[in-house]
Amino acid sequence: MSREPPLLGAHVSTAGGLPEAIPNGEALGCDAIQVFARGQRQWRARPLSDPDVALFRERMAGSRIRVALSHDSYLINLGSGRRRLHARSREAFREELARAEALGIPWVVFHPGAHMGGGAAAAISRIRETVAGLLAETRDSRTGVLLETAAGQGTAVGWRFEELGEMLRGMRPARRVGVCFDTCHVFAAGYELRTPSGYQATMRELDRTVGLAHVKAFHLNDSKRERGSRVDRHANLGRGHLGIEPFRLLLNDERFAGLPMVLETPGGPAGFRRDLGILRGLRGRGARSR
Repeated sequence: MSREPPLLGAHVSTAGGLPEAIPNGEALGCDAIQVFARGQRQWRARPLSDPDVALFRERMAGSRIRVALSHDSYLINLGSGRRRLHARSREAFREELARAEALGIPWVVFHPGAHMGGGAAAAISRIRETVAGLLAETRDSRTGVLLETAAGQGTAVGWRFEELGEMLRGMRPARRVGVCFDTCHVFAAGYELRTPSGYQATMRELDRTVGLAHVKAFHLNDSKRERGSRVDRHANLGRGHLGIEPFRLLLNDERFAGLPMVLETPGGPAGFRRDLGILRGLRGRGARSR
């Protein structure tokens, strides 16, 4: 039975302006790309210009790229109990949603946040309520949000599937919320992916706590650190502790057919070309996972 293959791609540079992401992605042969719609390590962002928005949309429409994702700024922490930081994060995240909507980007991927000593339960509630509020305020937008699975580094929340499930409950409408599964982060958080049985057990747990239907995108990264390290360090495919098998299993899992799967591995364009070549060679090399 034929099925749509995953949409493979990478997080591409926007140096020279956001529209440059499209030719950068096409040069790699990407079916999907991820971008920063604003500076990832600064609070202040230059407003999007109408010409840039128009050119981004025009180039996307004329390209082989099927979907673009946006990743939020690393400074944003919706889980913080520090009033000023939380307020600043909320406003910055609202801007992320507005930028993605203007560019025609369907999903903003974001790190859920960190409790910074205030406790995981309070942070989870704060993230859920904040995102729910922003979705209500932007009810006419088509852009949704994807909670990224966390590695569990520091006081980050969202590294356990149960925590992601708690965050998702209460976020409405359902069509605008989901999860981005990062292979490095999930492995670093302690879940097994390296064997068919381990992979299947992890997916069953994800389905039980979050629901596989909520998985809308993947970050494909190997891990420089061992399973359960709770350290977020990406490696090129096959050069870390994950190896190649998890990626073979994912690419041939019918449940994730047609979803965007983007690389965030080291080495820039050369590293992406190598890793994309590996991924393309894995398609069709495995039975479906159940």
